[in-house]
Amino acid sequence: METGKRVVIIGGGVAGSLLAKSIQFHAYVTLIDPKEYFEIPWACLRAIVEPPFAERTLINHAEYLTNAKIIVSSAVNVTDTKVFTADGHQIVYDYLVIATGHSDPVPKSRTERLNEYTKENEKIKSARSILIVGGGPTGVELAGEIAVDFPDKKLTLVHKGTRLMEFIGAKASDKALKWLKSKNVEVKLEQSVDLNSAVDGGQHRIYQTSLGETIEADCHFLCIGKPLATAWLRETVLKNDLDHQGRIKVDEHLRVKGQDNIFAIGDITDVPEIKQGFLAHKQAEMVAKNLKLTMEAGTECMNRMDTYKPHSALAIVSLGRKEAVAQLPFMTMSGRIPGIIKSGDLFVGKTRKQMGLNP
Repeated sequence: METGKRVVIIGGGVAGSLLAKSIQFHAYVTLIDPKEYFEIPWACLRAIVEPPFAERTLINHAEYLTNAKIIVSSAVNVTDTKVFTADGHQIVYDYLVIATGHSDPVPKSRTERLNEYTKENEKIKSARSILIVGGGPTGVELAGEIAVDFPDKKLTLVHKGTRLMEFIGAKASDKALKWLKSKNVEVKLEQSVDLNSAVDGGQHRIYQTSLGETIEADCHFLCIGKPLATAWLRETVLKNDLDHQGRIKVDEHLRVKGQDNIFAIGDITDVPEIKQGFLAHKQAEMVAKNLKLTMEAGTECMNRMDTYKPHSALAIVSLGRKEAVAQLPFMTMSGRIPGIIKSGDLFVGKTRKQMGLNP
């Protein structure tokens, strides 16, 4: 049921795209995103080792948003009533949802993004030795993908932490480390690499670690955390709604604290839980429900709005195509069983279905 209300969603990532799709027939929806497509982020490392995989993981916004306006630009300012974009649009809103996630400079068009994957893949194929900097989930999953698909490559992973993937428990870190070592990945912990100081050493580049060790590699991949995409809000009416880490302070309904008609979802919120795709989906689903309720019933429905409960540390990190390490509320396991859950299709079919598309 179309309510006639204007909803502006800033950010077309995991949370923003699902929310836009869910409410497009209940309001006048505008999605603002600097790129023309939605990307399934937990599948992008598979696309590096197998570029055709990206054909299913990169989805033009227009494919699933058949009843919404799409503005391909970045938001640069917000007032109590309008959003301003870098390309000069001023969009009036009744409800605003901020879902900008992390800053990740990716190309504007789907075709350019597909080409990027082909180039990254060629970089791997032509290298004999590869350096991966960063041992969070991205670095570990990339090392896993390359080790399984290209077992002849010499892989070195350097991580500044005392263990891999500090965001989950030590047991899961240990299982991932054991698995990587079993695939002949050399893992150097408590070290960092200054990529700018790498020098040409004839056939290889020579990288130096903070402990003075040298690593020879033909190419490198940088897999360190990306900053939150909220810095632009510091110059807006929401400047006091950011915490010291740049996260947006939200209430139990995922509204920006002190605001009735502005919500925030996904990685940018201060909800105390691990930032993961499936949780961004849960937040989007709940805000879709709360928005529909508010748009139809007005402010008197406040006590009927759903509340969001933070989730405990649950994580599955793929290790190549068939194995994974999983931290569940009651146990930590690795191998084929958690691999069956995630590593084969990486939830791509399920996510496409959720967006109303052919899996």
